[in-house]
Amino acid sequence: MSNTPLKLMPDPEGYAVWLTELKGRIHSAQRPATLAVSRELVLLYWQIGRDILTRQAQQGWGAKVIERLAHDLRTAFPDMKGFSPRNLKYMRAFAEAWPEAEFVQAVLAQLPWYHQLALLDKLSSPDARRWYAAKAIEHNWSRNILVMQIETRSIERSGSAVTNFEASLPKPQSDLARESIKDPYRFDFLGLTDEAQEREVEHALVKHVTEFLLELGAGFAFVGRQVLLDVGGDEFFIDLLFYHLKLRCYVVIELNGGKFKPEHLGQLGFYMTAVDKQVKHELDNPTIGLLLCKSKNKVVAEYALGDKSQPMGIAEYKLVESLPDPLRTNLPSIEQIERELQGGEA
Repeated sequence: MSNTPLKLMPDPEGYAVWLTELKGRIHSAQRPATLAVSRELVLLYWQIGRDILTRQAQQGWGAKVIERLAHDLRTAFPDMKGFSPRNLKYMRAFAEAWPEAEFVQAVLAQLPWYHQLALLDKLSSPDARRWYAAKAIEHNWSRNILVMQIETRSIERSGSAVTNFEASLPKPQSDLARESIKDPYRFDFLGLTDEAQEREVEHALVKHVTEFLLELGAGFAFVGRQVLLDVGGDEFFIDLLFYHLKLRCYVVIELNGGKFKPEHLGQLGFYMTAVDKQVKHELDNPTIGLLLCKSKNKVVAEYALGDKSQPMGIAEYKLVESLPDPLRTNLPSIEQIERELQGGEA
């Protein structure tokens, strides 16, 4: 490894011209909007990353050019953060992951740079990155929420419950309803063991209702726990009642601490009928039912729903679940980049 100071090393072919162009581009980006504006920053970083990729490929520049560029940009813009070798490597990886300029400009630029780092750091599949990017934009996820959704494998669980929505609901409501239901639901934030009983889980879900709503997904609004229904003078209690703002309907959730049995749907259907008759407004769509159980046989669940006309779904819940080791990359960690951009040690 050479000990020659960067400023004394000879410039790679074409480097000086490119550096001049790049400085002008940064100055131009600063004028119409400060680089604190997320969109301008993301687009600038993508352009820098694309330039590095292109010139390394076409002119044979080695990895050292990133250190040289970091030195020169920090010298030219001493008050700006983000031009360290670490972040420049992320810019290169960002441009490599997203080669389509139109997609970056129209879609990705809506997400802040920290979100981009999470997508690069946590995911290796282009399709998964696109899915999480779209969901983050749709639901306005913070970076922390995006990371949580990735780590809990939201893409694998979304729309995977056993339901009869296609047969019992009109399109496009059936599609939206199916995408609104996950399988399994992860309740490890409750801090309970697998031995916890139904009432313990129910009480803990209400106590941690913010986390519960986050796990349920966008659109769910909590109505109540153990909601009283008076049917012909007899009292019945719904475990959990929600209203879905996008589907415009009530959602009855029943918990079962064992393995799914077909007879469980009878009670759920009864509660749904009572809500439709006593609670539902005439402008609301029909109530949806969701049975959450410890385990299920998928074939049995599909058979059990086969003759049901009410829209129902069956999914599992997990109180304790181990996650795979986080995806490791040779890029610096998100935390390192955050410290750097906030003025910490680069």
